[in-house]
Amino acid sequence: MFRDRQEAGEKLGQELLASAVRDPVVLALPRGGVPVAAAVARALDAPLDVLIVRKVGAPGNRELAVAAIVDGDPPDVVVNREIVEAYSLSDEELAALVKNERPELDRRRTIYRGNARPRSLAGKTVIVVDDGVATGTTMKVALRAIRRREPLQVIVAIPVAPPDVLASLEQEADRVVCLSRPGRFMALSYHYISFPQLTDKEVTDALERAAEERKARHPRK
Repeated sequence: MFRDRQEAGEKLGQELLASAVRDPVVLALPRGGVPVAAAVARALDAPLDVLIVRKVGAPGNRELAVAAIVDGDPPDVVVNREIVEAYSLSDEELAALVKNERPELDRRRTIYRGNARPRSLAGKTVIVVDDGVATGTTMKVALRAIRRREPLQVIVAIPVAPPDVLASLEQEADRVVCLSRPGRFMALSYHYISFPQLTDKEVTDALERAAEERKARHPRK
């Protein structure tokens, strides 16, 4: 059990530091992944950015993802072909569903990143961080989008996840670093002493602190 997200991130950072990661960029999945990723980035002295993923729900069942939009320049659309075929969606119908979700993706980008462009991932070791993984769906979508951006290597770094989900993530990433792999996995909150829901302001404050700390360490960058 972790004390809080910061402690989880510090432990992940030490684990990654021991493996001499080459030219890392840390990407957080907001909201909960941001304080974990901030601690990882601090340990590795690496830049921190967010990767925003917006689910595109099926008609009449918004919880079932037919696709997902991953923020980028331009955004990536990762399609769940099995669900699209199950709903007999045409390309036009799918495009309309994606279009309906773009405003929310843009809103979140504006909140978390402002006018800053997404960081280039080409040739970098990309470390994707969340505060834990229950089903792995969002993480898989993120990894598939990142692959299109020509990274050197993709690493998943998470404090806790069930073994079967980790096995599926290992098929998507070059490496998975997970500190706790309980056979009986419950909700993420059971694995933390303190696990509050984060606000958008708490996320942006954490991102700003990380940027200021890195600038202080590297004033010429």
